[in-house]
Amino acid sequence: MAANSPEFSPVAPAAGYLTRSATPWPERVIEIVLRACGVLSIFTTIGIVLVLAYETISFFREVPISRFLGDTQWTPLFVDKHFGIWPLVAGTMLTTLVAIAVALPFGLLSAIYLSEFADERARRILKPMLEILAGVPSIVYGYFALVFLTPLLQKIVPGLAGFNALSPGIIMGVMITPMIASLSEDAIYAVPRALREGAYALGARRLPTIVRVVIPAALSGIAASVTLAISRAIGETMVVAIAAGQQPRLTMDPRVPIETMTAYIVQVSMGDTPHGTLEYKTIFVVGASLFLMTLAMNMLSQRLARKFRGKL
Repeated sequence: MAANSPEFSPVAPAAGYLTRSATPWPERVIEIVLRACGVLSIFTTIGIVLVLAYETISFFREVPISRFLGDTQWTPLFVDKHFGIWPLVAGTMLTTLVAIAVALPFGLLSAIYLSEFADERARRILKPMLEILAGVPSIVYGYFALVFLTPLLQKIVPGLAGFNALSPGIIMGVMITPMIASLSEDAIYAVPRALREGAYALGARRLPTIVRVVIPAALSGIAASVTLAISRAIGETMVVAIAAGQQPRLTMDPRVPIETMTAYIVQVSMGDTPHGTLEYKTIFVVGASLFLMTLAMNMLSQRLARKFRGKL
């Protein structure tokens, strides 16, 4: 019978021919390990949320939520106890605003230079050098802010206290600059070359092309990098615990000592506060507030990213 007859015509393998049983066992082991890691991360997150929720509910059984949101003082460790969260929120937001004011222009300009102006050799050298800043331990940054930057700023800024929000805010800006620069550079570098060439064909110069074409096209990636940087600044602990002081006050003056939410958690976790007391439970309600702030910011970032993608 001829090979080209209908009985001998080749038949394409059906979908699903390569079944799971045909998968090599090393790949199956890797798949199981990766799936287990994913499930573990989910259960870890659920466990953290449950612990925060349980301790927060226990706190609000003793302290009314109106007192928590309506008071303007935070002194749970004093004899005259106040449980107003706003001084800690103000300190956290103040240092974060200073950090973003430093990191956003430097990080974005660095990303534009690396992606649009630097040659390939300079890019391979400068980008890893910039990312090294993210690998310096935060406690080193904290002592650098306390013993070097603060005395230097006291010669320039009148009325700057030894512990303040300005110095750790600037150092935190240096810390998160590599995050904004690296992620924004990746987003800008990924913009198709055709968009740039189309702008040049219409007579646009290099700088207007970058500002009006490339940056808007990469805006979703830039927004994501800024959001991650803000989350990193809000969650930073050692820099503010060392250089910002531990005086919770409702102020937006960066020259005075303040206390952030993470610094307060460090203060209570030193071991001097008995377990199970109301003072001990405050670290969980502060942690839950910090969790909700970060969650709301991430949700806002995702909405903005989808909105920008829809316009481009």
